[in-house]
Amino acid sequence: MALVRDRRHLNLRLPDLSDCRPRFPLPLPPSSAPPAPAAPSAISSSDLEKLQVLGHGNGGTVYKVRHKRTSTTYALKVVHGDCDPTVRRQVFREMEILRRTDSPYVVQCHGIFEKPSGDVTILMEYMDLGSLDSLLKKNSTLSETTLAHVSRQVLNGLHYLHSHKIIHRDIKPSNLLVNKNMEVKIADFGVSKIMCRTLDACNSYVGTCAYMSPERFDPETYGGNYNGYAGDIWSLGLTLLELYLGHFPFLPAGQRPDWATLMCAICFGEPPKLPEDASEEFRSFVECCLQKESSKRWTAAQLLTHPFVCRESSRSSSDNR
Repeated sequence: MALVRDRRHLNLRLPDLSDCRPRFPLPLPPSSAPPAPAAPSAISSSDLEKLQVLGHGNGGTVYKVRHKRTSTTYALKVVHGDCDPTVRRQVFREMEILRRTDSPYVVQCHGIFEKPSGDVTILMEYMDLGSLDSLLKKNSTLSETTLAHVSRQVLNGLHYLHSHKIIHRDIKPSNLLVNKNMEVKIADFGVSKIMCRTLDACNSYVGTCAYMSPERFDPETYGGNYNGYAGDIWSLGLTLLELYLGHFPFLPAGQRPDWATLMCAICFGEPPKLPEDASEEFRSFVECCLQKESSKRWTAAQLLTHPFVCRESSRSSSDNR
């Protein structure tokens, strides 16, 4: 299980980016929407105004910052050079993923910089409503209509990633970010994997165990052939259930999960289901995600054709006419 590490003292001082060098040039992705303000071409600490800390831990801090000349708000992720080696490997993995991605359903990166000290700074799109996890805490539960909207966007993001041989491996409410327009985007690629070949194995024991698929917990029982793409779909199914029920679906409300309890529930129990008051379409959709046999799970492309998602897509088209 994840090691418990001492949390750093909160440092509210922004790093000096004037001596940073870009890791790579990153063009903004094309979009049918009006283009967002471009990131400043040359960044220094004097260009950025610190607004607040969005989060911290794992050797770094995420700040909400504003570029003074353009008034554009960004999220600035700073990872310290002396952080745990495992965390540092995850940071460089995330950098590689961000370098490869160009999708409106994946959080946009505006630049990556590395200081001679080893500190790494990633300037990213700011999602002003936070994560689906924070939205759930605010609203207690989310409606079917909202979750159909969420599902379609996350599936588009997963379809994009999977078609580029990228497996996220940590889909959960806190890694799905939301803005005020209810655009949902996939974030946090620290434990993701780029599949170099079609038949690459993906059996590393990483990610949040609560959302792991049965074959990832117990690969021997399930033939030892872990399909990371199908694992992302399992995690999505659990995420939607949690957002609808208001608590993690394998456990009673208020109970904190531990590794042994989760392993027994996920590997030996039946997959959780939606209550009878949920629509037949929604129950069918979740069932397609939470098949214990990974080969029976629908792919992201197949799920995008499911009536639960198509219903939301049709409603959105009607609203726009």
